[in-house]
This record gives sequence, C-alpha cells and structure tokens, in this order.
Amino acid sequence: MCNLKNEFDLSLPLDVEEDKFKDECGVFGIFAAEELDVASITYYGLYALQHRGQESAGIVVASGKELNCHKNMGLVSDVFNEKILQELKGTAAIGHVRYSTTGSSNLNNAQPILGKYKLGTISIAHNGNLVNADVIRELLEDGGCIFQTTNDSEVILNLIARGAKRGIERAVVDSIQAVKGSFAIVLLTEDKLIGARDTNGIRPLCIGKINNSYILSSESCALDSVGAEFVRDVAPGEIVIIDKEGLRSINFAERTKCETCAFEYVYFARPDSTIDGINVYTSRIKAGKRLYDECPVEADIVVGVPDSGIAAAVGYAEASGIPYGVGFIKNKYVGRTFITPSQEMRERAVAVKLNPLKGNIEGKRVVMVDDSIVRGTTSRRLVDSLRKAGATEVHFRIPSPVVKFPCYFGIDTPYRSELIGANATLEEIRQEIGADSIGYISEEGLVESLGKDKGFCMGCFNGVYPVSAPMETPKERLEE
Repeated sequence: MCNLKNEFDLSLPLDVEEDKFKDECGVFGIFAAEELDVASITYYGLYALQHRGQESAGIVVASGKELNCHKNMGLVSDVFNEKILQELKGTAAIGHVRYSTTGSSNLNNAQPILGKYKLGTISIAHNGNLVNADVIRELLEDGGCIFQTTNDSEVILNLIARGAKRGIERAVVDSIQAVKGSFAIVLLTEDKLIGARDTNGIRPLCIGKINNSYILSSESCALDSVGAEFVRDVAPGEIVIIDKEGLRSINFAERTKCETCAFEYVYFARPDSTIDGINVYTSRIKAGKRLYDECPVEADIVVGVPDSGIAAAVGYAEASGIPYGVGFIKNKYVGRTFITPSQEMRERAVAVKLNPLKGNIEGKRVVMVDDSIVRGTTSRRLVDSLRKAGATEVHFRIPSPVVKFPCYFGIDTPYRSELIGANATLEEIRQEIGADSIGYISEEGLVESLGKDKGFCMGCFNGVYPVSAPMETPKERLEE
C-alpha cells in the first residue's frame, strides 16, 4: 500500500492550494490604434489573469522609439502603482504573470524579458514549456550566445535575434518552427505586437478588440475586465502580427490539431473564461453531473472546495437531487506569502485559508467535490476538518480522472513517485485520505463534459502526450 502518512501534519493551517498543480503563467498584450493608456489596460488584464501566476509580474511598453520595462516579484497590485503606470507611456504593451516551473523564483527570471538585437529592441512573454529548450540552448551557447536567465523564453529570444537579418517576421516564423512543446507567446518590438501558439494549441491564447485596437490574452476573462470584445482564439500553429496596418496571420505549420490542456478546464482557467469554444464554468457543471452518473452516493449535502471545485459540486447536486450548500469559508485576504503561524497556533489547528462551515456540516452525510487529488495531503486534511465539524460521513468526488503522470508542458507537477494516483489503488487512496468513499470521473466522462469535437492533452491522466516528452526532465527544468 502507498504510505504517505509521514507527510501529513494535521496541525498545520489548512491551505487548499498547497497540494495543487501550480498555476502556469499568464500573458497579455495590446497594440493601440487610438489614444489608449496601454500600461493601465495591461495592468487590469494581468490582474484578471492573476490566478495563473502569483510569483512575479511585469509590463513592457513600446513608445515607438524604445521599450520600457517594469517588473518585480509579487502580485500585480504589489508590483505596480499609479505612479509607475503613468511613467509607462506608449502605443503598445505586453505583460506577464509568472509561476515558475522552470528556472528559480527570482527577479532575474521574471518576465517579460527584454533584449537588444540587430533590428532594435524586442521583448517576450511566454506561457508554456519547450521540451527541446536544453538542446537549443546548448547549441546557442556553443555559438557564443550568453544567457542571463534560466527560462525557456530567452531561448526563443536568442533564436529570433540570430535570424534578424531576414526581418522580424521571418525570424519569428523560423524560430517558432524550431522549438517543440507548448507555448502561448506575445512578442513586442518598437512597432509590432506578435502572438504565437504551439501547433497543438496546448496553452490558450485569444484575440480581443477595443474599437480598432487589438489585444492578445491567455484567457477571455481578461478581455472582459478591460472592456474588450472577444474576436477569436489564436489557432494552433498560428502567428498573428499586429501593427498600424491591422492584424494579419501566418500559419507556420501544416499539420495542426487543437489539443488544449484538459486541466485548463478542470482547474487552471477562471470559470468566466471561454477557451477554444468551450465555456469553463459550463464544462465544470457538466463534469459534476457526469460524475454523479458514474459515482452516485446517498448523502444529505453536496459541498465544493473553493474555488474550482464549486461548479462541479453544483452539477453533482443538480444531477443527484442532493441539496448543494456552502461547506467551506475561504479567507480571501490571505496571500501566498502569509506569515507562518507559530507552533502554539499550529497546535490549535487554525484554518488560515479555509474553514468548514459547521452549521451546514454537523450531523450530515457530506459529498465533498474537489477538482483533483495530486499528493493527497490536503485531501486528507479536508476530510479531517469536515469530520471535526461534525460530518457523519464524508464522500470524496473528483471531476477529473486520476492524476498518474507528470506534465511536461507548463505545469509544475511533482515527480511521479509523489503522485498518489500513480502509486496507490482507489481503495488505498480512500484509506489514505480517510474518506468513506471516493470516486473519480472517467476520461471518457471528462471529454464528454467538455462537449466539443476536438482533442485534449490528457497526458497527466494517461501518459499519452501530444508532443514527445523529453527522456529526462529534471523537475527544476520544467518551464512556465
């Protein structure tokens, strides 16, 4: 049996995010065809994408003659203020929020990355992971390139710089064709905003518009936040070039297939986003309904684990006829860097981020819906907290298949040896987390809930990846 009990410390404050797949990154870009405050628009766009990365934030603005950058460690609201934004004047901008999955978490690796090359100055912001980055980096270093960071984005930047004599557009096309993996990229020069998406469309990227000005964003929720209208998704294998002439497109690959990361819909994306024609909230409701069809149980109340488990819990309740209720209260004012409680407070088992709502739980059989189980540590503590709140039974339901494999395409995942689903049977997992029963949605059920006749990257569930995974990828080399 998989023995993970030595990892559980029920005296620690309950933090549901500590045992999740870590968010990837978010990118945003705007090219203004009229008088717009591009820095402030990018700020609010990044604010809407904050869930995709909370370690660092940055904005680069093009004034027509030069690129100006401001970035730092921390949340968007910590990195920028009104004075800083007023100093970032220009006609175009790109921004980035980062959670590091490759390269250490420090300012040197914060994005966007800014560099000078033959044609001027260029900046890049990138969400994804290049599986051949190490090979290309070594070749570039052999050719004399010097790297300032340890992330993949600088590899792309150096490739573009080396091909600059053919012009920026040709250099971008050639560079994008050379890299393999997942990427949603925004590039900024003095007079152009360029976006690119990998040939499998693993990472999302969409196009929006404010009047005659175009926007690129990881998710459509950021378009809503700045008053832009959604135009379309960037197609897999497409490069879009935006300048004063408007928007034009280059398809850099002949064989493309949209295989969006399934975890975007399960967990990462905001519920008010629509990615590749699929509404995230609706897909989670459908997954919850399908989950009840596959894993029914008799109970008195259905609760969701905030935030991404709530929609699926609503769907489960609708399908089962069991009332939905609030099971946990989330402290929305606690950031990622809250002060660790003292030993005395730990011993009192203070729930810092998440606390059961005893009035709804006590004396009831509870179905708890959470988006996934990765290591199982938090799941056990969630179950334990419900029992302490008076639940007579706790039935754990998960609207995603069992996570058995790591991700190589932009998600910070543990080694396979740390994934409880890869090392334990369903019954062993149930015993480890202390639930009365456990149930996962099937792969077929998840695909059906997404309701679109297209492919999805489900490598973390079945080990089948749309791009060949590297033979050896140390954990610290998995890029944003």
